[in-house]
Amino acid sequence: MGKIISIVNQKGGVAKTTTSINLSAAVASLGHKVLLVDIDPQGNACSGLGIEKEELNYTIYDLLLDEIDIKTTIIPTYQSNLFVIPSNSNLVGAQVELINEMGREYRLKKALDNILNEYDYIFIDCPPTLGILTLNALAASHSVLIPIQCEFYALDGVSELNNTLTLIKKNLNPNLEIEGALLTMYDSRTNLSSDVVKEVVSFFKEKTYKTMIPRNVRLSEAPSHGLAIYDYDSECIGARSYKEFSLEFLEKCNKEKV
Repeated sequence: MGKIISIVNQKGGVAKTTTSINLSAAVASLGHKVLLVDIDPQGNACSGLGIEKEELNYTIYDLLLDEIDIKTTIIPTYQSNLFVIPSNSNLVGAQVELINEMGREYRLKKALDNILNEYDYIFIDCPPTLGILTLNALAASHSVLIPIQCEFYALDGVSELNNTLTLIKKNLNPNLEIEGALLTMYDSRTNLSSDVVKEVVSFFKEKTYKTMIPRNVRLSEAPSHGLAIYDYDSECIGARSYKEFSLEFLEKCNKEKV
């Protein structure tokens, strides 16, 4: 059975979508069948993999609102083993349109349950707000992966998110767990980054990944070319770091299965 993991943080600009794209691509390249669900109205996860957002027949909007067959919305990427449920700006209206719908928080879970055995990992790239879209993702997930930027207010958003996860477990998904916390935009030259690392490790303890993603210009350039970082510049420090992270991620997942 596949594992569903939401990549989420209520703060924006923490490398959430960068992590969604590059973790998905790396895990797929290692032989696992992966589905990336883009549930952010900006649609950056699918465009970061070269998918034209405005030329789609069906998106996650149709899945959530019209409850069409989920397989109709899944499209392949340029990389074998990696598939996407895309999003575009149509999804903006979904937050209002779903308000009066029955079982609105479980629309995504209901759909993903039908294909759970067909994928090894399903990653959900969430918007940086707590609305009905993020609630759908969290209700459907087995765990959450939290990217945390090495900046001064990093833990402000984390404590907010922790409160949110407590409410989700109480009201929507009692089995939801924290997969891990990933430190991003790390700069070894600054005391601030080191201080944030200490705070995050103190907060998440063994749930903090040892791999840290450094600041890297090539990481920010890759999405504009519609490529994961390994296909854009496999030798840059960003590519090496995400590859190392993907291996650590898989190792932890395999230990949990034993």
